[in-house]
Amino acid sequence: MTLAEAPNAETIRQTAVDLATKIKSGELSAVEVTRSHLDRIAEVDGEIHAFLYVDGERALASAARVDAKIAAGEPVGPLAGVPLALKDILTYTGAPTTCGSKILEGWLPPYDATVTRRLLDHDMVILGKTNLDEFAMGSSTENSAYGPTRNPWDTSRIPGGSGGGSAAAVAAFEAPLAIGTDTGGSIRQPAAVTGTVGVKPTYGGSSRYGLVALASSLDQPGPCARSVLDAALLHQVIAGHDPCDSTSIDQPVPDVVTAARSADVSRMKIGVVTELGGEGYAPGVEQRFNEAVELLASLGAEIIEVSCPHFVYALPTYYLILPAECSSNLAKFDAMRFGLRVGDDGFASAEQVMAATREAGFGAEVKRRIIIGTYALSSGYYEAYYGQAQKVRTLISRDFDQAFSQADVLVSPSTPITAFKIGEKVDDPLAMYRNDLCTIPSNLAGNASASFPVGLAPEDGLPVGFQVMAPPLADDRLYRVGGALEAALHSAWNGPLLDRLPDPGALR
Repeated sequence: MTLAEAPNAETIRQTAVDLATKIKSGELSAVEVTRSHLDRIAEVDGEIHAFLYVDGERALASAARVDAKIAAGEPVGPLAGVPLALKDILTYTGAPTTCGSKILEGWLPPYDATVTRRLLDHDMVILGKTNLDEFAMGSSTENSAYGPTRNPWDTSRIPGGSGGGSAAAVAAFEAPLAIGTDTGGSIRQPAAVTGTVGVKPTYGGSSRYGLVALASSLDQPGPCARSVLDAALLHQVIAGHDPCDSTSIDQPVPDVVTAARSADVSRMKIGVVTELGGEGYAPGVEQRFNEAVELLASLGAEIIEVSCPHFVYALPTYYLILPAECSSNLAKFDAMRFGLRVGDDGFASAEQVMAATREAGFGAEVKRRIIIGTYALSSGYYEAYYGQAQKVRTLISRDFDQAFSQADVLVSPSTPITAFKIGEKVDDPLAMYRNDLCTIPSNLAGNASASFPVGLAPEDGLPVGFQVMAPPLADDRLYRVGGALEAALHSAWNGPLLDRLPDPGALR
């Protein structure tokens, strides 16, 4: 059955903005919308595997409460009644949080993440928890202990990572919106290869409280959507200062919604980063990127080239800093307090139980990064590896400062290639890591960044993403550029791409 033939097609194909409007007016009920998306999950998720946990009963109960509030004339949030998928690295009371790892299998967190709480406080409906690379370590969602997620455009291919489950759920019309987290591109890279919108807010712009930490100086929750305005509204819901997060910025949230609606790039100065392109980039990716740059110029933007010379060191820098922080953060999974416990026969020492549990509970990629990080932090090597990486990180931040003194935003492809085949790179970690070439610099510097769909690569017919990077706390500029591209390309899933709506089995 294709999407057009599905009984719930008319409902699930609508934008989050349209759904919210119709729910508030009474044209649709939140329960009806939620049930339509739960039906869609039942129809296709056996093949896509975007969800690790579907919370249908609670979702319908939440939707019923929204309908009752609207009927009573009570105020509701801007996306009231709209269903959403939540990456399974953010806590949600009563729902398991596994982080895609066996070591947390069955753990029920006793508190909500701030992002989760803000979604609920704004009357949104959480459908369930989505799949991810284990503890968000990966670029393909193949590292999940619960099996890979598949790309709805071609189910033989990866949906990106680590947040492939959130992006695939949105692309397959299982949810109109999702929350991801971005440590080195884990929102933007999946958005690029699934043809969706993904935004990494300024570091500290959305709370990390209740986000199971991978790398505390890099992780950032953000929105996943099928249109720029939908992403902006979700960004507005989750963003803002949180006293529970010591890294949260106590500043007003940029007006991302107005920016998305204006979609005005006239007189903006847009810098093309020369280091993010050329050898190693697929021809179709570069073609669509160049066409999008030309389109922005035709809309009144001034295009310049900028050089960020230290970006070429971003990948090795990231893969020293991230493993070091990962080694520290994951030390708490010791079988003593929560989660998996293996080898406790009554005679084993705590150290033996800890070793057996970690051997059984952590996957190969997690073990690899823990070992690298522990080595980089060890006595005699700390300054040579971790210390040097932090110095290069400073140079990358200075590159951004210099570039933003010349341009309002910077742009590049979101990924060097389109979605590759499942299993193609699992035995070559370095090839896998290179998929994050374009996205990592923004995490190291902490500035805002997003990926927007700009069409399909001619050689394989798969989505291409266009990355926009803005200075810290200038997140609204991302939405101005993304909105302009979307309006001009009609790529908000209701223009020329309508004939290529992802539907499992329908495209290949």
